[in-house]
Amino acid sequence: MAVLIFFVSHWLLCVFFQSFFQHRYAAHRMYTMGPKTERVMHLLTYLVQGSSYLSPKAYAILHREHHAFSDTEKDPHSPHFFKDVARMMWHTKARYDDYAAGRGQPEARFLGGYPEWPLVDTTLRTSWFATLGWVAFYSAFYVMFATSPWQFLLLPLHFLMGPVHGAIVNWCGHKYGYRNFDSTDKSRNSLPMDFLCMGELFQNNHHKYGSSPNFAARKFELDPTWQVMRVLALLRIIHIATPQRAVWPEAREAARTGGAARAA
Repeated sequence: MAVLIFFVSHWLLCVFFQSFFQHRYAAHRMYTMGPKTERVMHLLTYLVQGSSYLSPKAYAILHREHHAFSDTEKDPHSPHFFKDVARMMWHTKARYDDYAAGRGQPEARFLGGYPEWPLVDTTLRTSWFATLGWVAFYSAFYVMFATSPWQFLLLPLHFLMGPVHGAIVNWCGHKYGYRNFDSTDKSRNSLPMDFLCMGELFQNNHHKYGSSPNFAARKFELDPTWQVMRVLALLRIIHIATPQRAVWPEAREAARTGGAARAA
């Protein structure tokens, strides 16, 4: 039971901080916070993600490119240009590594506005001692608390939790599920109640309303990360910076449908 609790907790916390800090803050700046609070959130993101911590700078650049070139050949991770998810993520990794190391040359419009902390983003992220320390910590927990050999099959997921989440969201969110909105890309909403990925699988909603901090649009959709953000905003820990909200149906579509209904 301890191992399962640890795995589920690590899964949800990792994907929460990826969605909350790296995605909605670093890439989109959907909210603001003071410099001290930013450092705390930055450090918490590293401590939670551990060996799979992702550079906010590289993440933000990749994600901005993803929105600008969604499901085209320039998209850093569109599933429609790869035979399988492994090839897609290997391509994404190569591009991420270039941006994280400062080797890549993204367009100027994708630069800036993301948090940078060399101690965490460079020194700790690239340190083999730190990475092996996280691997040792996860392994030690399983050695101490695992009650069945099959539980050790979960251990590699801890090592690569961030890329695993990215693979699920980028592959499934553009291949499977339903669409609330027409768009030029192939984004989809993969789960009506997205608890597994803390709102990240409402890809169709997010691509339509790219600045909305709430990725849910319909009554049966629930974005857990947005619910946490609402509480943090009420506590004045963060300030929601964008007024945009995902709305279904779109105003013009609702007006068209309503007009047609009255005419009938």
